[in-house]
Amino acid sequence: MTKAYVSAELRRLVANRADRICEYCLIHDDDTYVGCSVDHIISEKHGGPTTPDNLAFACDVCNRSKGSDLGSLSPDGVLTRFFNPRTDRWGDHFALAEDGVTIVPRTAIGEVTERILKLNVQPRLLERAVLRETDSYPPPLARRRMFGIA
Repeated sequence: MTKAYVSAELRRLVANRADRICEYCLIHDDDTYVGCSVDHIISEKHGGPTTPDNLAFACDVCNRSKGSDLGSLSPDGVLTRFFNPRTDRWGDHFALAEDGVTIVPRTAIGEVTERILKLNVQPRLLERAVLRETDSYPPPLARRRMFGIA
């Protein structure tokens, strides 16, 4: 299958809508080594269209870890979809622990997303801890995603 072309205009729309913050782990594009890119929430191989409603802004680690997967098995063995930034509120499925860097799943959707996207592996925790020391994590604009506020 040939990957659909994502125009520069569509890339800008997705990035601006997300305030250039990864919609999964909440790291800002400027704070990543490789940067962020456009992610098909439902991959093209599963019939996901290249439209704004099916696109998210994701850091390289989240995007590569997710790949074309749609979900995973929850701890109780139920096939569970991933967090969808277009239809789900981040704060309904995740919270930040008191350390300000660990992303705590609140639901089965949050759990499978956290595990498969490797949100809390040691290098990512260390990266966020360093950013937290400089008040760069979470970025101020991430509050909308965390708490559902503007």
